[in-house]
Amino acid sequence: MRTGPRRVDRRTRRAAQHALLSGERAVVVEVADTQGSVPRERGSRMLVHRDHAVGTIGGGHLELEALRTARAMLEASDTAPRSAHFALGPALGQCCGGTVTLAYSALDAEALRRWPESPPLFHLQLHGAGHVGRAVATLLTTLDAEVDWIDERVDEFPSVTTLGSAWPSHVRRLGVDAVDAEVRTAPAGAFFLVLTHSHDLDLRITEAVLRRGDFGFLGLIGSKTKRQRFIRRLAQRGIDAAALARMTCPIGVEGIRGKQPEVLALAVVAQLLQATSSGTR
Repeated sequence: MRTGPRRVDRRTRRAAQHALLSGERAVVVEVADTQGSVPRERGSRMLVHRDHAVGTIGGGHLELEALRTARAMLEASDTAPRSAHFALGPALGQCCGGTVTLAYSALDAEALRRWPESPPLFHLQLHGAGHVGRAVATLLTTLDAEVDWIDERVDEFPSVTTLGSAWPSHVRRLGVDAVDAEVRTAPAGAFFLVLTHSHDLDLRITEAVLRRGDFGFLGLIGSKTKRQRFIRRLAQRGIDAAALARMTCPIGVEGIRGKQPEVLALAVVAQLLQATSSGTR
């Protein structure tokens, strides 16, 4: 899996921006250096307030010590930056066994300037607002991904997630007539999931993605039989074999049984994370 600033949680940084704008006092705890096996990579950050924290630097005893130090700084109005070195095994009783250096600094404009902006895990066009699409979209509310959720049936988009919570801003519901035309609006390296209510529409969207060629992942819901039918029809339309080989159908990581929408969604989102981690983007 990729490391460094690429893995920084953008939500934590946005929380820091909001806190700075609103004048809330907080301390930024950063994983400044690591050696060996550690729970979080260098560049991971946590924002600590008096009564809550956003993000994580790894949990366990290490994070407990970090919270204590950061809140002591807030209590004493101590803005001086500092650092602390931890040997996770002998010092904290954590089984990782590596070492971590944590840096503490008061949240200010300079701390935010040093906090790198990172891209999302992936940009996804999710085509289809049926049961599986809704379950996938709900899972994606918990991940740092940019999602354009597209369907020609505007009324099919639910007003809340399957858990009853509001949709966050990074999951955008787009009701459009020519959904296959939306394919060209995605950035290079985007991921695509095609889960619509119509095989003909699935075919048009899939063809549009394959003709682009610069996608990071293309997943099509369906069986092995559907895959063979689509390959035959797309080959007749001039899509070459190399491009067709990049189409994933059926979707979802292997070994997860069950066809319930929520089970399928877990398998599919896990597959998206695999594609991200393998560097196929």
